[in-house]
Amino acid sequence: MKIAVASDHRGYGVKEKILSQVTELGHEALDYGPQTPETVDYPDLAAETARAVSNGVVDRAILICGTGIGMCIVANKFRGVRAAPCHDDLTAEMSRRHNDANILCLSADLIGDRLATRMVEIWLTTEFEGGRHARRLEKINQLERSNCCPPVPAPGG
Repeated sequence: MKIAVASDHRGYGVKEKILSQVTELGHEALDYGPQTPETVDYPDLAAETARAVSNGVVDRAILICGTGIGMCIVANKFRGVRAAPCHDDLTAEMSRRHNDANILCLSADLIGDRLATRMVEIWLTTEFEGGRHARRLEKINQLERSNCCPPVPAPGG
């Protein structure tokens, strides 16, 4: 899978570790920034990354900021994105198993490296269960189509 990884300045160190982990797990890791730990605005990086998921440029993404909440809010503004702020093994697993989350949002300040590593591995290896959960996701998709966002234009298009 192609996995985009981005952070704000607070998540920069975690992002660098996750990029290596994603590659070690056999996926293509794409660094969506920042390239330095200098201060950045998380909405800019979250939007670029979520747009890549929405447009099918990448299969999934991982976003890291201080709490994981801000980036999650931004990412969920894009059609087809199901971003989940996860804080432990169970939320990482269930975000995939029941919600087919395509963006994992992590906190750089509230979880340690070991937990982050475990959560990323769980999130990347857990499959969507389908069944009754697919029916519920279709209801979410219908709401998105009727209440929300117009299709996101592809870059340059």
